[in-house]
Amino acid sequence: MQTLDFAVQGEYVELNQLLKLVGVVDSGGAGKALVASGAVSVDGKPELRKTCKIRPGQTVTLGDLRIRVAAA
Repeated sequence: MQTLDFAVQGEYVELNQLLKLVGVVDSGGAGKALVASGAVSVDGKPELRKTCKIRPGQTVTLGDLRIRVAAA
């Protein structure tokens, strides 16, 4: 499994924007579609809320990619 570390600026980052910022998708809209498809999990649980607030300490999983979110 590939792991990426992402340092969030501020209190949180929206899930669809996180996927865009790490390069998984090309746009926020594509990120929303990916989340809506049910392919994304947050802390091991499926997440369908496209603009879910992802905070430092959380882990987002998509297929064989794991994104660890930390404070900047």
